[in-house]
Amino acid sequence: MSWLSEVITPKIKSFLGTNSNIEENLWTKCPSCERMIYSKELEENLMVCGYCSHHLYLPVQARFELVFDEKKYEKLKIVRVKDDPIKYKDTKRYIDRLKDARAKTGEEEAISIARGKIGGKNAVVFVMNFAFMGGSMGLSVGKSIARASQIARETNSALIGFTASGGARMQEGMLSLMQMPATVCAITQLKEVGLPYINVFTHPTTGGVFASFATLGDIHIAEPNALIGFAGARVIEKTIKQKLPAGFQKAEFLRDHGLIDMVVHRHNLPETLQLILNYTMGNR
Repeated sequence: MSWLSEVITPKIKSFLGTNSNIEENLWTKCPSCERMIYSKELEENLMVCGYCSHHLYLPVQARFELVFDEKKYEKLKIVRVKDDPIKYKDTKRYIDRLKDARAKTGEEEAISIARGKIGGKNAVVFVMNFAFMGGSMGLSVGKSIARASQIARETNSALIGFTASGGARMQEGMLSLMQMPATVCAITQLKEVGLPYINVFTHPTTGGVFASFATLGDIHIAEPNALIGFAGARVIEKTIKQKLPAGFQKAEFLRDHGLIDMVVHRHNLPETLQLILNYTMGNR
């Protein structure tokens, strides 16, 4: 990447003139095959590498546009809570970390909710944003998932979650950990009225999110090669004192061993969700 930024880009600017507006970040390096991909081309391909099919991070809005019919949806308000409830500070104040994450992502929290139609069926969709503090689950995220479940029940809709998280948000201490049982209760209430919950694992889904609502779906879908699990491989190996199989926390391994129902390429996801909702929603 350095030769592009240090050699090629200055030469282009010199040729066009110093006042020319040169678009930054024209190229993206695939983290899997390490090829350079024209960024606009990558975006048009839903952030999937055209060489090796590696699935890169897909922004929240693009997720919604991907799954909802004709890209039409209504974005819903998340549940806002008091910032920094326990006045946490490590190398930096928690409230400052929140400000930085909001400025970086343009989102209020690590979750967004929308509702619309998928294959003509009512659906409420929430998307976790790994770019926002690693998609960590704090009070706002937990309460927003509960709200998404409530809206699904009130509107006779399926609930679909796109998870991407490093786990509970340590800056909120026990308040964050309590969102694990809270989200489990929210999903249970949805199932009690016979509405489907589908979870789509994206890279990565770990920690308390994996250990709570993410693994309670009626159907579990994963994007290719997504990392899915509770603790890290090294921690597990030290605990059980055994060598773990290669790739044991990857989507394909978990599908082969029964945790994941299917691994679906991002391009095929809308059609797959439509088919599932047609079966699970019936005439609702």
